[in-house]
Amino acid sequence: MGLSLTTPPHQHSEAARSPWRQLLLIFSLVRYRFFLYAGLLPYLLGAAWAYAVVGAFDAPVFWFGLGGVVLAVIGVEAFNEYFDSQMGTDRVFNTDNLPPMSAWVLWLGIAAFAGALAVGVYLTVRAGWPILGFAVLGGLAAIFYVAPPIRWAYRGLGETVIALSYGPWMVLGSLYLHARAVSWEALWASLVPGFLIMSLAVVNAIPDYHQDRLVGKRNLVVRLGRRRGVWLYLALAAAGLMTVVAGVAAGVFPVACLAALISLPLLVASARAALHTYESPRQFVPAIRAVVSCYLVAVALFGAGILVK
Repeated sequence: MGLSLTTPPHQHSEAARSPWRQLLLIFSLVRYRFFLYAGLLPYLLGAAWAYAVVGAFDAPVFWFGLGGVVLAVIGVEAFNEYFDSQMGTDRVFNTDNLPPMSAWVLWLGIAAFAGALAVGVYLTVRAGWPILGFAVLGGLAAIFYVAPPIRWAYRGLGETVIALSYGPWMVLGSLYLHARAVSWEALWASLVPGFLIMSLAVVNAIPDYHQDRLVGKRNLVVRLGRRRGVWLYLALAAAGLMTVVAGVAAGVFPVACLAALISLPLLVASARAALHTYESPRQFVPAIRAVVSCYLVAVALFGAGILVK
């Protein structure tokens, strides 16, 4: 849902020549940009909590759920690319006269969401109606992030929707698949990826400030400005790490979860780069990469720490 480095113009140019090139571009974006740090880790965190804390794990359900996550992520990326193209977001400062994104991309998204819905229905039969609730919430967030008529990203709600989707909804939904229940402690754990993924949503909008403002995408960076946006994403990422510390201090998380703090130097590196380059999109890229790495390391090590319990 909107977490992307701006696609290089030459990639758009190549994609415009053929529907197949556009589909390959979408799969490339899913593989490297969104799936690894948005969909997979929170889902695994919920499964880790079910296995280590609750003592429940259903392997077939796990794999079906993982397949649903993959399909949903493909749908998210396809819809984002298609509807951003329709709004002209990626062409504001692009000198190439690019045609709109092919309808094949829209149909790819529809097919992926349909597949994810089918998985959700099957898992609902296996695990109970709350799974359908999680699926519906996730679907509303994913489909209407940039798609009409809601367009969460254009209403200043996109970052919050991302945080809820890849924090509490993803983690608790994954937990429920195995345990048939959720808990306040698991909700606390879900705030770790929730804060960090919201940080990614904010930092990613900083290089796109001008083009987002011109097309009416009223995200938090457009509303606050780029410098305040920098401080906001840093505060959100720090909140994610502090959630780990507070949980360990309260005895909710195992001490091994403190390994997530190994990611702190990456956040510091991102801060140093961001505070000097937030007005220059190309020079700002290292700041984004560092905070993405911070997310990957923090959530992966936090989940590994849960398994130690």
